[in-house]
Amino acid sequence: MRSTDTQPRRPSPDADEPDHPTPVDQAVGRFRAVLPPGALITDPQQLRTYECDGLASYRVVPAAVVLPENADQVREIVRICAELQVPFVARGSGTGLSGGALPHAEGVLVVTARMRRILEIDLANERAVVEPGVINLDVTRAVAPDGYYFAPDPSSQQVCSVGGNVAENSGGAHCLKYGFTTNHILGLEVVTPDGDVVELGGPAREAPGYDLLGAFIGSEGTLGVVTKITVRLLRAPEAVQTLLAGFPSTDEAGAAVSAIIADGVTPAAIEMMDALAIEAAEQAVRCDYPAGAGAVLVVELDGPAAEVEHTFTEVRRHCEDHGAFEIRVAADDHERAMIWKGRKSAFAAVGRISPDYIVQDGVIPRTALPGVLRRIAELSAESGVRVANVFHAGDGNLHPLVLFDGSEPGAAERAEEVSGAILDLCIEHGGSITGEHGVGADKVKYMGRMFTDDDLDTMQRVRCAFDPVGLCNPGKVFPTPRLCGEVPGPRRGVHPLTEAGLADQF
Repeated sequence: MRSTDTQPRRPSPDADEPDHPTPVDQAVGRFRAVLPPGALITDPQQLRTYECDGLASYRVVPAAVVLPENADQVREIVRICAELQVPFVARGSGTGLSGGALPHAEGVLVVTARMRRILEIDLANERAVVEPGVINLDVTRAVAPDGYYFAPDPSSQQVCSVGGNVAENSGGAHCLKYGFTTNHILGLEVVTPDGDVVELGGPAREAPGYDLLGAFIGSEGTLGVVTKITVRLLRAPEAVQTLLAGFPSTDEAGAAVSAIIADGVTPAAIEMMDALAIEAAEQAVRCDYPAGAGAVLVVELDGPAAEVEHTFTEVRRHCEDHGAFEIRVAADDHERAMIWKGRKSAFAAVGRISPDYIVQDGVIPRTALPGVLRRIAELSAESGVRVANVFHAGDGNLHPLVLFDGSEPGAAERAEEVSGAILDLCIEHGGSITGEHGVGADKVKYMGRMFTDDDLDTMQRVRCAFDPVGLCNPGKVFPTPRLCGEVPGPRRGVHPLTEAGLADQF
C-alpha cells in the first residue's frame, strides 16, 4: 500500500520552544510531571521507531510517544490530551496488520508495552487479570503448569499483546472451535476519551445491561484505552491429535474441509496453505510438507480422548476420499510443533520469495472456498501478480498474500488492485472485508462497499457516544468522519475534523 507519510515534520519539543506553543507542546510539558524518566519520547529519530505498526506501507511519525507503566499514568495522559484537544492513538506491541495503530502526525502515541504484569490468576473461577501489554502466549505459559490455557492464538501470539487482541478482536488458528477474543474476555478497565476510568463487564460470565463490553472489543482503539483485562481460562484438553494432509490442489482440499464440517465434526483448527505459500514456508523454516502438494491441510482435534479418537478416524477418511495423497499424524508434541511451524511462519516466510507483499484479510462462506480460490488464481494470472493463499479454512477466513516488487514501476499499484479485487470478491459472496486484522487505515475505503450510509451513520453514533470530540484514534475505520449531532447522509465539503487535521477524509 502507498505510504501516508506526507505530513510535514514538526520540530522536537525539546528544541527552542516557540513563542506560542502548540497544544502538543503544552501536553508534552505536562507529561513530564506525570511520567517517570525515559517514558516520554520526542526525539525525531526515536519517534521514527513508532511510525507504523505491522503494516509498514503506511507510515506517520507521531508528535510524541508516551510509555506509561500503570493505569494511573494512562488516565493522566488521556486527561491532558482531552483538555488540550490533542488526538491520541493507543498501541500495544505494534503487530497489527491494518494500520490500526498508525500514529497521528500532530498527536500522541500511547504505547502500553511496559504494562506487562499479570495481576491475578484465579484458577478456581478460571480467570486471570492482566495488563494490556502482556504478551498473548505469556498468559498460557503462566497457567500451563496447572493445566489451563488462554485460547485465542493469533499467529503472532509470541509477540502480540492482549490489549491489541482486544482492540482487533483477534482470532487465530483455533477460533473455529473456540471463537475469537471476544469469547474469552470477561471484563475490561477502560480509560474513556475524556479521561474517566470505567469498568465494562466483570468477573461473571454474563454481565447485566447493555453489552458495552462487546461494543468495545474489536473497536480498534476508537472508544478508549484498555488498562486492565479479565480473561477467561480454559482447561487444557485431555487429548490433542494433529494431522497434515497433502492434496493435488486447493479444490480437493476445500472439498475435504466442507465434508468434515458437514459430517458434524468440529476440529479445533483446519488450516490450508497453497503451493506458493508452501514454497515460502519451506525456504524459511524447512517444514518438510508433502512434496508436490498443491495444497496442504493442517487439522487439529482436541477434547476427551475417546471423542478425539473417533473424530480423527472420520477426518482421515474424508481427506482420503477427497484426494489426499499423503497423510501424516503427529506422534508427539515435537512433531505437532513442526507441523504448525510452517503455518505459523507463513506471513513472514513469503519474504523469502518476494521483496514486498500485502497481507490481506477477508471472509467468505466456507462452501464458497473452491470458487473463490479459482477466481483469485484467475486474477493473479490476468494481472501477473502472484498470490499465496494461507487461511483458516474451517471458518472461511482468507489471508491472501499479494506479492510484488516495490522497485518495479507500477508493481505496487497492480498489487493494490488485486488486493482490492479480492476484498470485492469476498463481499460478492456474502462475506466480509476483514475477519481478524481489522479495518484500521488500510480498509476504510472498502467500508462503503460493504455497508450502507445508514449502517455507517449508526456505527458512527455509537463511536460518538464514547468519544464526542473525536480525539481517540481519529481517521480509522470510518470512510467519512462525522461530528456528533450531524445530520446523517452524504457529506458535502470539507469536514471540520479534516480541516483541523484531526481526521482524514476518503
